[in-house]
Amino acid sequence: MAETERTLVVVEDDANIADLLDLYLRDAGFRVLQAAHGERGLQLIEQHRPALVLLDIGLPDIDGFEVCRRVRARSNVPVLFLTARDGELDRLLGLELGADDYVTKPFSPREIVARVKAILRRGQPDDRDAHDITHLGDDYEVDVTRREARYRGQAVALATREFDLLAHLSRNQGIALSRQQLLDSVWGADWVGDDRTVDVHVRQLRKKLGDDLPLATVWGIGYRLG
Repeated sequence: MAETERTLVVVEDDANIADLLDLYLRDAGFRVLQAAHGERGLQLIEQHRPALVLLDIGLPDIDGFEVCRRVRARSNVPVLFLTARDGELDRLLGLELGADDYVTKPFSPREIVARVKAILRRGQPDDRDAHDITHLGDDYEVDVTRREARYRGQAVALATREFDLLAHLSRNQGIALSRQQLLDSVWGADWVGDDRTVDVHVRQLRKKLGDDLPLATVWGIGYRLG
């Protein structure tokens, strides 16, 4: 595996937490780069193109939300928020900004390692997806092999979970899937969180892919693509 595929950037101003994560993640085989400030974290992300970013919200210069905004403006790298803020609005804002997961402190470092591995695993196409391109009407394509969504031939930048959700819906075109089914399939059966996470990601897909996307809300059930 290429070095960039195993590199993680940890942006955390609490040295004890950062060092603990460093220890467990390195033990799991990852290369870890640390930053205690948001600006430095952005520099590391730009320079090293990591496989995933672990990002605290309460940073001393710019907060993690702003870091995530800037990252999303130029990259689809998975982002895992680590924060003491457990309010629903903070969680939803993080997901709106394109975060792939949101973990509140205190947390188990082993849980973080497991979540990192799960996010990265979802970012890899499996054998059944080889050369898998799904057409949604005349305007949209979902290319699982390249992990790319295209509108009228132009690639549209999606966050990791946004693409995973779109890909799963495209595999089940015409079928109404409940929020719980989508959570289990895309986030994993062990994911802990509000099912409105699905609504947030659907809203982002509609925003990024436009009104022509045939993604319908099925009242009392969930969502249907096509």
